[in-house]
Amino acid sequence: MVYIKKFEILEKIHARGIVAVIRAKDAETGKGIADAVFEGGIPAIEMTMTVPGAINIIETMAEYYKGSDIILGAGTVMDGETARMCILAGAEYIISPFFSPEVIRMCNRYSVPCMPGVGTVTELVHAMEMGVDVVKAFPGNVLGPGFIKAIHGPVPHANIMPTGGVSPSNVEEWLKAGAFALGMGGALTKPEGKEGDYEAVRKTSELVVSKIAAFRADNS
Repeated sequence: MVYIKKFEILEKIHARGIVAVIRAKDAETGKGIADAVFEGGIPAIEMTMTVPGAINIIETMAEYYKGSDIILGAGTVMDGETARMCILAGAEYIISPFFSPEVIRMCNRYSVPCMPGVGTVTELVHAMEMGVDVVKAFPGNVLGPGFIKAIHGPVPHANIMPTGGVSPSNVEEWLKAGAFALGMGGALTKPEGKEGDYEAVRKTSELVVSKIAAFRADNS
């Protein structure tokens, strides 16, 4: 049943096509952003480890959102020990900025989806050989949509989610390149650079969700 849940989580992320990357100073702020993006139609939330006390925030949020449709994950996970702590705190998926066999093995041990960062075909294939179903193209603003399009030439079945440089203005460009889903941070959670404007976060989330849905409807 746990193994089935792993793919259910990935399917939910793909279905909406967007993961909200949250960097919050505390649990209350994280909850405010999470509520706003969820109300805007985004269930997948990534709490990054760059936030002080991030694991405690994940634990608090996991308890609060228990039983809801929110899918809570941990990002910027740099090692296996941190991955395990995040999983035990309630993270349902793990995202890393680089290809780490240690993190992948830990996630496999718990049957939790792991999305390691890759920037080359070699890293991508090594991740897939370790059982990774979705990789993170990072940094997206450096690699660009062309990276995904080029990868799909020799490896057409690779599932790639870009993070970094993704914004409401280039959603269609990434999707056209073949992105599995999009990871969006500040452009989504801090519209126009403003922090704490939850209504703006909700409206931006709605905009992004509608753009993804419209693109897929036009290209189905």
